[in-house]
Amino acid sequence: MLASLSCHGDIDNWFLIFSYLDGTLYPLSSGLAEQVKKNIQEYMLQKLGIPEAKVPESCFSLYKTYGTTMAGLKAIGYDFDYDDFHAFIHGRLPYDMLKPDPVLRGILLSLPVPKIVFTNSDKVHASRVLHRLGLEDCFERVISFETLNSSNEDGNEYKPSSTGIFDFYEYIRRPDSDILLPRTPVVCKPFQDAFEKVFDMADIDPQRTLFFDDSLRNLQTGKSLGLHTVMVAASRRATGVDHALESIHNMKEAFPELWEANEKPESVECS
Repeated sequence: MLASLSCHGDIDNWFLIFSYLDGTLYPLSSGLAEQVKKNIQEYMLQKLGIPEAKVPESCFSLYKTYGTTMAGLKAIGYDFDYDDFHAFIHGRLPYDMLKPDPVLRGILLSLPVPKIVFTNSDKVHASRVLHRLGLEDCFERVISFETLNSSNEDGNEYKPSSTGIFDFYEYIRRPDSDILLPRTPVVCKPFQDAFEKVFDMADIDPQRTLFFDDSLRNLQTGKSLGLHTVMVAASRRATGVDHALESIHNMKEAFPELWEANEKPESVECS
C-alpha cells in the first residue's frame, strides 16, 4: 500500500490536504455535524419560509445534488446573504463539544510536509474548530468558502432567477429527466472546479498529494484528478479509493515514509 508513495520520488516534496473537518480531523461522534444539520433546517424554515414538511427531504437532497445545502438553495432561486447564512448555522454551535487533541497535534507538527485544510465551511467556523482541537498552528493554509468564492462572497454577482423558486421538492419526488436543474453560483466540493481552484491557489501537484476525507464523493473526484486518496474513519478501502484509515491518528503507521524522509536523506525505493 505504501510503495505507491515511494515510487513518485522524494517524499519530502509531497503535500497533504485534509478535506473538511467533521469526520476527518474530529469524529462524527462529537455530535457537531448533527447540530449543523439542525441549524440548516431551522434556517430553511425560519428565514426562507420553506414548509416544515418539506425541509428535511429538501435539505438532504439539495446537499446530495449540489455539494452543500446552501449551494442548492442558491441554485433553485433563494436570495440570501452568505454571511447571514453562516452566522445562523455556525454562530449557535456548541463548540465545547470538541476537545483538544494533543495526539493529533503532535502527529501533524512532526509531519515534515506542507499541510492545508480544504473545507466548504466559512473561515470563522474553520478557525473555531481548529482552535478547539488545538490545531490552529498545524496547517500552512485553510482554504474555506470565502477562498473558493472570493468573487461572489457578498452575493452581488448572483441574482436569483426572475422566474421564481424552482420547485425542487416536487422534482425530487417525481424526477423528470427532461428538466434541466438550475446551476449554483457556489464553488464547492465535491465538484472538479473547487479542486482545481485549490490546486492553483496552493500550487499543488495532485500526483504528489495525499488527500484525506471521509466522503466517498469527494474522494472520487480527487482520485479522478490525480490525488492519492485516503478515506478516514473507514475500516475497509472503498472501490476507487487508494487507502483507508480507521482513524486520522493512524497516519504515521500508514505512511511512515512521510516521516522517514526527514530522518533519512537517502531516497526510499519502491518495493
